[in-house]
Amino acid sequence: MLFQIAPCPRELPVRETSFNVVPQYYNGVRDFHYQPYDYHASSSLESCSCSSGSDSSRTSFRGPWCICIVVCVVVATLAAGLGLPLAFNPQPQLQTPEERLEVVRKLLKDTPLIDGHNDLPWNLRKFVHNKLFKLNLSAISQQEPWSKSLWSHTDIPRLRAGLIGAQFWSAYVPCKAQHLDAVQITLEQIDVIKRLVEYNSEHFALVRSTDELKQIHKAGRIASLIGVEGGHALGNSLAVLRTFYNLGARYLTITHNCDTPWATGTSTQKQDGLSAFGQSVIKEMNRLGMIIDLSHTSMNTAKAALNVTHAPVIFSHSSAFSLCNSSRNVPDDILKLIAHNGGVVMVNFYTLHVTCNGTATVQDVINHINHIRTVAGIDHVGIGAGYDGINMTPSGLEDVSRYPHLLAELLADPSWTEKDIVSLAGLNLLRVFEKVEEVRDKWKLADILPVEDSAPPLHNPCSSIYS
Repeated sequence: MLFQIAPCPRELPVRETSFNVVPQYYNGVRDFHYQPYDYHASSSLESCSCSSGSDSSRTSFRGPWCICIVVCVVVATLAAGLGLPLAFNPQPQLQTPEERLEVVRKLLKDTPLIDGHNDLPWNLRKFVHNKLFKLNLSAISQQEPWSKSLWSHTDIPRLRAGLIGAQFWSAYVPCKAQHLDAVQITLEQIDVIKRLVEYNSEHFALVRSTDELKQIHKAGRIASLIGVEGGHALGNSLAVLRTFYNLGARYLTITHNCDTPWATGTSTQKQDGLSAFGQSVIKEMNRLGMIIDLSHTSMNTAKAALNVTHAPVIFSHSSAFSLCNSSRNVPDDILKLIAHNGGVVMVNFYTLHVTCNGTATVQDVINHINHIRTVAGIDHVGIGAGYDGINMTPSGLEDVSRYPHLLAELLADPSWTEKDIVSLAGLNLLRVFEKVEEVRDKWKLADILPVEDSAPPLHNPCSSIYS
């Protein structure tokens, strides 16, 4: 066998994306050149030096050149001998579900499993009116109304069994509250999330950054984040957006199903996307370091947001439109834009969004994951089950304890590596969050000031002249 000695490796170039550049704040179109960041790449390269440092050595076979060639040939031979078996069998095939589950457990010790959306806080409002003092979150599965509700899938024992490393808790407010008391209800939902975390501090910790998320996961607790679901919660005010951020909210779902005066939702009858004020919302979220969530938006709003944002975005709980043509799912053309943007689509488990009917299986969810992986790439898919906000779940994914079984099923497919599993589980979302923070930090250094645009006034009998 003939071995060719490879040239000595040079220092790898630093990868730059358009997100690393401070934007010209109100200037037109930018070109995004997203390159995936490899969290698993080695921090250094082994190399041999092939220069003698002496002209006289060129005339002697006993000089440093000779020694260098001999050493490199030996190293190449040994590397080939060790590498060929690995090349033909890069990952040992795991035969049983329990073997695969054990691998998943080990992976999730080092990498946080991050779910993009859980509606437990809304159930707290429905079932106990946000009164937590007598609530035992470790025992609700045996207590009514939780035990009989099709909408209840979450408690501490099941979260622990599901190996959740970080959870975005949804501060949701119904569309019916728009222009009425939506802001107040959202504040109350943020409050109940923070109290829930505080009352269960042995298991939960509120986090506001990627560094805090990783630290809490390493400490063995569940990193808890707040996501505000629905732009109508802002009351058309950027000051309210800033207040939500300061209270700990780290993403805003731009709309729920309903339209707002500045963006259209999935139930829209219009062809509009974002108004000028809607674009200001996106820019202010970039400045704050708040993740833009496009689940529930119309596709025109999603495209407009992708054109305006300087940071990656997410769909916190959506699936693939090509497999189930629900307006809540993401079409292939948007999936390609998400890949270009560097964002993530977090697959939802609601049966009606998985199969478009009342029954589904783990394999049906895997089909959505694989479709998004095929169209957008492995770096752009995550998990956003939507537990406690859905009343029909796929068999095998009945509650929050079942995430490891989903990942174990993926490992049964030889095309899925352990690296792919941790990307899906959490590293992809973590990358987006880090990029959002990076844009925030660069804009701060550039002294970009808060956006002070106002939404056009509404003639609303529930508002005073001071609004």
